[in-house]
Amino acid sequence: MKWTKVYLPDAYSPTMEQLVYFHDHTMSIITSITILICILLNSLLWNKLIDLNMNEHQMIETWWTILPTIVLFLIAIPSLKILYSMEELINPTISIKSMGHQWYWSYEYSDKFCKELESYMKYNKKNDFRLLEVDNKMKAPFLTQIRMIFSSSDVLHSWTIPCLGIKMDAVPGRINQSSLMIKKPGIFMGQCSEICGTNHSFMPIMLESIKLNKFIKWIS
Repeated sequence: MKWTKVYLPDAYSPTMEQLVYFHDHTMSIITSITILICILLNSLLWNKLIDLNMNEHQMIETWWTILPTIVLFLIAIPSLKILYSMEELINPTISIKSMGHQWYWSYEYSDKFCKELESYMKYNKKNDFRLLEVDNKMKAPFLTQIRMIFSSSDVLHSWTIPCLGIKMDAVPGRINQSSLMIKKPGIFMGQCSEICGTNHSFMPIMLESIKLNKFIKWIS
């Protein structure tokens, strides 16, 4: 990501890929409608001809009612498909629990080996990412179905990594869950996207995607 970038980040998960495709699909429809309206407005402004027979035309009124309905269906059906797929859990191999605190994240791996770590933002150094570097990265294997569990110990937080297409609220006294599969190795960054207090902008998220065998060695 660059500060001057105006498009969506590159997708590194199937969910984000579907969201990018849906964005392009919707923007193509909106662009076509905008061009059509501009052409019609230009025609109305410069055309001096008047057809009195067009004052009442039942067929045109019928079509300009039906066509917007068809366009809405073309947008709604892919949107609902992605929405349901994001909420579906597909036989997760690993479960990772993320807890929001004021103002840091803690992660718990408790499937077979119990491992916990706390992730605080690091102070700026020469080669660090400003406001994004943490002392303990969350580690997860790529090409593996992961179940993320979210909760909070104090106030509302939101665990968000844009390039993975995941954003889930961490609510005190409640457990939310989401499915995640990373397609490539690398380091993915995000921030809490809920206004949770004075240090809201100082609790970044850094996820390191590694091979499954390296992940097993690290967790054991």
